[in-house]
Amino acid sequence: MNRVILVTGGGGPTGQAVRDRFESLGDTVIAIDKDSTGADAVDLLDRAAVGALAERIEAEHGRLDGLIHLVGGWRGSKTFGETRLEDWDDLHDLLIRTLQNVSLAFEPLLRKSGAARFVIVSAKAAGNPTQGNAAYAAAKAASEAWTLSLADSLRGTGSAATVLVVMALVNDHMRAAQPDKGFKGFTHVNDLAVAMSDLFNLPAEEVNGTRVDLT
Repeated sequence: MNRVILVTGGGGPTGQAVRDRFESLGDTVIAIDKDSTGADAVDLLDRAAVGALAERIEAEHGRLDGLIHLVGGWRGSKTFGETRLEDWDDLHDLLIRTLQNVSLAFEPLLRKSGAARFVIVSAKAAGNPTQGNAAYAAAKAASEAWTLSLADSLRGTGSAATVLVVMALVNDHMRAAQPDKGFKGFTHVNDLAVAMSDLFNLPAEEVNGTRVDLT
């Protein structure tokens, strides 16, 4: 199909699955991560660096057809009272600030495409927080709200922003390391990647501003 797809946080197993999926469809995939393991190194907390990345992609490719934002992380505690606000600071940077920098830098290219898809992965915890998940659930909820705001800005352009919701992710390495664990309710990274590519086959008005539950 030869779309241009940017995968941020693309250095890990989930990023690899997403990259493999889109490359198998004939797309050009640009993978970005904080370190250069399997991806180009860009610090997504550096807004200037993200802006420069957007300029480079436009100069080299002339467009962006998809942006898959995979930067994640988890912090938690046993009880609400044991919640560490330092964990909130970490999650704010990982789950919110990187999303803000990326979406603000690339929104013009997403609008210009007329058929682009912007996707984040959220968690059931955002809508069902537990006492030990306060910081994580709040950060995920904020990420969803930010993405739905982006969706509103894309309304009527032909492009769309979508939230995919999982309980947790599993990959083949995890299954091999714990063969007796059932991983009930987990979403395999390969299935996640397929769900992402499927968004490109649906009309923008059907997927823009939606939360798709994959659990």
